Amino acid sequence: MNSFERRSVLKERVAAGLVRRYRYERLFRAAGLGALLTGLLFLAFFFVTLIGDGYTAFRQTVIDLDIEILQEAFAGGADSPEETLQQANYLGMVRDALRTQFPEISARGDLRELFALASTGASIELRDRVLADPSLIGQTVNMPVLADDEIDMLIKGRVNRDAPETQRRLSDQQISWIEALESQGKIRLAFNKRFFTHGDSRDPEMAGIWGATVGSFYMLVVTLVLSFPLGVATAIYLEEFAARNRWTDLIEVNINNLAAVPSVIFGLLGLALFINWFGLPRSAPLVGGLVLTLMTLPVVIISARAALTSVPPSIREAAMGVGASKMQTVIHHVLPLAMPGMLTGTIIGMARALGESAPLLMIGMVAFIVEIPGSPVDPATALPVQVYLWADSPERAFVERTAAAILMLLLFLLVMNASAILLRRHFERRW
Repeated sequence: MNSFERRSVLKERVAAGLVRRYRYERLFRAAGLGALLTGLLFLAFFFVTLIGDGYTAFRQTVIDLDIEILQEAFAGGADSPEETLQQANYLGMVRDALRTQFPEISARGDLRELFALASTGASIELRDRVLADPSLIGQTVNMPVLADDEIDMLIKGRVNRDAPETQRRLSDQQISWIEALESQGKIRLAFNKRFFTHGDSRDPEMAGIWGATVGSFYMLVVTLVLSFPLGVATAIYLEEFAARNRWTDLIEVNINNLAAVPSVIFGLLGLALFINWFGLPRSAPLVGGLVLTLMTLPVVIISARAALTSVPPSIREAAMGVGASKMQTVIHHVLPLAMPGMLTGTIIGMARALGESAPLLMIGMVAFIVEIPGSPVDPATALPVQVYLWADSPERAFVERTAAAILMLLLFLLVMNASAILLRRHFERRW
């Protein structure tokens, strides 16, 4: 084989190799694009399902009733006027208003079904209104009262009216009453303010996320107050002052390993340390904040060290060249330049802590808490735990509230991550 033939064979091999490599490249691009589209498809399916299940929770069914607040209902033997207002039979007033709408009903069983149209929380709202304005006593007020959760599901189309009576919790007679109220314009959907202003409740129509939101806020405040200064101080010492030896290497390895430890382990540590040993109260945001601090510290330390490393050595050399001490160099020159990166890492760590539920379950924050916490030591729950509690409830109306609570949690996480990105872009310096 002469040289010309060898060159021809070599060109053919190279051309075949190029074709094969281009084919593999196209296959790799197609696989990457397919993976991306699959991920986006699943993400879209998740959000469509979540929004479809949760958006109805922002509206609640109410029944407009003319409630007669009788003077005789406040003639009890209470010790004070305030107790008299508290102990009045508000539930009876609501039921009397329902009987006025359907005066032909007299049988006890029918009355029981009629009274079930209104939520038990309707009497609580009526009491709160009278307590706020006692001049209403002796008057007839038009008031939107909460409908029962099954009525709410029916109005929102989540209960099939045409299904056999044995396959739904509402009777045919109750549906006929509801249709009569609809024809009179007495039943409607209104903005569900209670979802944002109330705490948890056994009744879905009365349940809200405000108690869990306040509990999460207290926990994040405790976590921020403890994790940020401790994490930044640790990072400064390890990066700027600590000698390079086997002990500092061991500390760095352990910090990196702690950042990957499952969060439930920190919950077990908090249970043993803060509750069993120190005797702190269970289900308190203070304990939750301490546990989340343990979990967030490694993330804050690692991000703070990375921010300190990103500051050019020339900044340190210039400061020390004009006579600044090591401490003055770090405090007045290095730390201000590294602070944006530290804040970004801290916010991301806080966002991770906001979405954690496993460590909080271990310290008892799974308790049913109705009252809004007034301080970090009051019993409380958190948004992720509230989602867990509602998802485990058998009532159908809790399904939409679970999805709505997830939407609000995702919104908070989006705001925190967006804040981290904006801070980084605003304060970041390129060298």
